[in-house]
Amino acid sequence: MIECRRMTHESLMEALEMLSAFLSQDEYYLDSSRAYGDSGSMALRDALGLFLARPELGFVWLAYDGSEAVGVCVVCFAISTSVGSVVAKLDDVFVKSGRQGQGIGGALIEQLKRELAQQGIRRIDTSVHFGNKDARRFYQRHGFVSLNEERLSCLL
Repeated sequence: MIECRRMTHESLMEALEMLSAFLSQDEYYLDSSRAYGDSGSMALRDALGLFLARPELGFVWLAYDGSEAVGVCVVCFAISTSVGSVVAKLDDVFVKSGRQGQGIGGALIEQLKRELAQQGIRRIDTSVHFGNKDARRFYQRHGFVSLNEERLSCLL
């Protein structure tokens, strides 16, 4: 059974390992990483530290199969003027190599939806690379709908 929980100081290295794998191997992330301003492993370490120091900004959500961390995603909070409340922005969803197709990603998302609903979060936003049809189908199976718009980025 897959159980999910927030990253803590004790699980920081597990999150770092999985997110490093995602950011260095995912072909769709790599295709967009220049626009994101990817600054490598030090930026990832800094970001994880910020999640621990500033939980009001978001958290890292980890999926466990027993004692093994097998999935991860990143959740940041924003205020939506359209729903008049806090919403969640979902990024970097990753299931360990060799563990895909076993329901881990679905458990990760479904448990995250329950966690966020308990906090009064009314919407989860995410983005999918145009070429990643598998991810698009995955999100649609879990209740996400297309916004018919393109996400843009501007580095400062």
